[in-house]
Amino acid sequence: MNRTSRLVLLLVAVLLLGGVAVGATLHAAGRAARKDQAQAGGPAVTPGTVRLDAPKRAFFRNMAWGPHRDEITAVPAGRLSGPRTASGVRCLRFFAAAGTGVCLQSVHGELRDTYRAVILDRRLHPVRRYDLAGTPTRARVSPSGRTVAWTVFVSGDSYAGTAFSTRTSVLDTRSWRLDANLETWALTVDGRRVHAADLNIWGVTFADDRHFYATAATGGRTYLVRGDRTARTLRALHRNVECPSLSPDGTRIAYKKRVAGADPDAPWRLYVLDLRTLHETATGEHRNIDDQAVWRDRHTLVYALPGDYGADLWTVPADGTGTPHRLTEAALAPAFTP
Repeated sequence: MNRTSRLVLLLVAVLLLGGVAVGATLHAAGRAARKDQAQAGGPAVTPGTVRLDAPKRAFFRNMAWGPHRDEITAVPAGRLSGPRTASGVRCLRFFAAAGTGVCLQSVHGELRDTYRAVILDRRLHPVRRYDLAGTPTRARVSPSGRTVAWTVFVSGDSYAGTAFSTRTSVLDTRSWRLDANLETWALTVDGRRVHAADLNIWGVTFADDRHFYATAATGGRTYLVRGDRTARTLRALHRNVECPSLSPDGTRIAYKKRVAGADPDAPWRLYVLDLRTLHETATGEHRNIDDQAVWRDRHTLVYALPGDYGADLWTVPADGTGTPHRLTEAALAPAFTP
């Protein structure tokens, strides 16, 4: 065997040994990740294909410790506690409807983190990206998937106090027209135009691509407002409504209400407002709710409460009957497909 042949054989041996080492390292890393997840308790999460147009699915941010924490995961809508399929897309806040998704996510920088809104198609591929002025807190998509809204904290990090400021934006996904700040729209309360430096708007929920509901706060009071994108107006309908969520039939609003005598740091209870009569119904959930609830169907609400992994999803009937129960642990920001 000549010198050249010996060098070739040596090179082949090195490459083979390197491949074996890399494979063993990856296998060990995968086993370690699975072991970490198993030791942490949590639901089973595996990577796979996630589509936002898949029927009868629930999507949410996975909060379980492990390699897929913060990824949007999918489960059958009837088995929220079942094994999760992880999409690989990480979001702090998320919502989806009609095959359109909005993902509010952090962007890690050398000096500080920034935030952006990413519009996703039905395969969770990014379509557009928008820089955000603050920390993500709320996100919604219209029933048609053609309009998207998000809210961020520009200062402060809680709705419980008074020292916070929000910014809410609405985006048309057909024209890509962005209304960057709803506070510039005309607000009327009791028939009077309001001009206020302390105005905050948050928690959009869509009726259709033109009309929506949201919370407006000014002068120490909060209002349920109805928005008109064409007229660029906000009209107050009812007081003491925060983070509204419109029912599938468009007749009721689920919301968090500040109740008298509650702890100032935990002031909210979950209520439902009849839009025709403005009659309020307290749900069977008596704990503090700091979330924008989601209607799972015409009769039941889904919302997040603090849990061992950060948040769990709970449900309660919307008509004031029944008692709450946990749907699944380690989950946040749900969305459902019909």
